Amino acid sequence: MGFFEQGPGWWRALRLRRRIIALVVGGAVVLGTVLAVVLTVGQGGSPGRTGTGPPPAGPPVAGSAPSAPAAPAAPGGVSPLTGLPGDAGRVIAVKIDNAAAARPQTGVNAADVVYAIEVEGGLSRLLAVYDSNHLPAGDRIGPVRSARETDLPLLQQYGRVDFAYSGAQTAFLPDLARADVFNSSPQQDNSFFRGQWNVPPFNQYVVPSGILRHFPDAAVARDVGFRFGDAPAGGVPTGSFTARMPAASFTFTWSAAEGRYLVAVDGRPAMTTDAGQMGAPTVVVQKVAETTSPRGLVDSFGHVLPFAPTVGSGDAVFLRDGAAYRGSWSRPDAAAVTEFRYAGGQMAFHPGQVWIVLEPA
Repeated sequence: MGFFEQGPGWWRALRLRRRIIALVVGGAVVLGTVLAVVLTVGQGGSPGRTGTGPPPAGPPVAGSAPSAPAAPAAPGGVSPLTGLPGDAGRVIAVKIDNAAAARPQTGVNAADVVYAIEVEGGLSRLLAVYDSNHLPAGDRIGPVRSARETDLPLLQQYGRVDFAYSGAQTAFLPDLARADVFNSSPQQDNSFFRGQWNVPPFNQYVVPSGILRHFPDAAVARDVGFRFGDAPAGGVPTGSFTARMPAASFTFTWSAAEGRYLVAVDGRPAMTTDAGQMGAPTVVVQKVAETTSPRGLVDSFGHVLPFAPTVGSGDAVFLRDGAAYRGSWSRPDAAAVTEFRYAGGQMAFHPGQVWIVLEPA
């Protein structure tokens, strides 16, 4: 459902300032739709050549940066992130805006894993994780937005990866500097550009091949707890399922024809500029004991930012092959990966992209 379709109880529950945020962002849907048409027409069927950004090969590189080395993986392997055949490449994670004015996004359907995370005002933002062997055909991803505290514990499971984001609050910068990631924001790299089809802050994009070339030592994709295989018995036929945040919703509708769950955000199809509607064959709704920023970070209205703990345990709902399975997730400490369980064993995901929604419990 959209911002104004979630019932009066939701609207009354928001503070006045959050109502203002919801009104402004909700009202931008029309602008986002018009911009999507402009972008599509301007591209003339070639999404990698629109706006003021660089061509798909990436922006000019200052100095003489070396070419990215080949990923050290044995031929004929299976991706630990998707369960699909192929070599494992190096990992880049990109923080992507999901406000109405930022839609439609670019490059999301090429990600191996997509996390949906609550940010200020109860709105949502995406953290997309890519194997370097599976980058978008247009070699651009976005709109890129700022990092949040929830991102770092999630990424710790993947090793020291390239992390592309637009910036961060000043008080959070020391945490990013200490984190086990290669910080790849515009302050550290020139692989970002502004597109002509939108206005700041909704028009910053990243060229992932540039990030990988400039930060070539990112960790290779590894086991983060996913298990792939046939669907277990006991699933409940489920054509549609909605996960909610205070001012955002994600509805996943099973498409037997496409073999995946199509994504709608706030009641509207979640479209991309380059690959149609977002969707994945496996969806995890991970219930988290959401709390407030450990560092006490606040938004522009003085409200403490939300934080979604992904160390601990909780309930989970798994969607695959048109059925829902109720189970659990567990991660004993930050050094461990997340285990997803159903009926006494590890839940088997359908091979392909995985969506994980961190839904407040």
